[in-house]
Amino acid sequence: MSGDATAILGHLDSVSAIRAKVAREPVLAVRLDGVKSFQHARFAGTYRDLLSDPTYTGAARFFLEELYGPHDFTARDAQFARIVPALVRLFPGEVVVTVRELSELHALAERLDLEMAHALVAETGLDGRRYRAAWRQVGQASHRAQQISLMLDIGGALSRFTRNRWLRHSLRMMRGPARAAGLGALQQFLEAGFDTFAALASPALFLETIAVREHKIADVLFDPEETLRLPAEFDTLDFVFDA
Repeated sequence: MSGDATAILGHLDSVSAIRAKVAREPVLAVRLDGVKSFQHARFAGTYRDLLSDPTYTGAARFFLEELYGPHDFTARDAQFARIVPALVRLFPGEVVVTVRELSELHALAERLDLEMAHALVAETGLDGRRYRAAWRQVGQASHRAQQISLMLDIGGALSRFTRNRWLRHSLRMMRGPARAAGLGALQQFLEAGFDTFAALASPALFLETIAVREHKIADVLFDPEETLRLPAEFDTLDFVFDA
């Protein structure tokens, strides 16, 4: 089995183990759902301007739902795990690398979310103050930075793919074989990413906006004295950090 296939399966196994643990602890499951829902709302608030801008709404919605959504991807992950060897064999190498990064992001996000949920178990409800305290308790600034980096890498790869006519043509030719191999969900994700970034006039500007805002928000959340504040253009995000 190739290194990419081994890495993808390892990340999916990590996610599966987290789900099994959460399934045995109903209270923890509720906390985890709360973390995911809060973060989804945070992202929607952070990029409210892009979500409402026809120029960027498609890309922002793609990030919100596909890379930052609170959805249950159990069925999709089980599908991936069954067909990883076929995925590596059938899809172009550049696409396989992006899928590997997607699986890594997925596993990392699930682990960090679980640790946030553990930090919140003694709390009732979830608001900005409790979220911020849990974030600092979990720490792991390097892993938070890695999470942002992977998200941007995936977006950057999808942007590059749109400029590669051969790759775009190859992906379209994969529709039939992908469905036959049980890769329909992955095919849909990749084509949606292609279409989304192909419609952007400036993918680099969009990704730079995400990079700047996500790193700034991480800095604010990690500030132990709570003295850092978001810049004026982030005023719409105040609800995230209210006490």
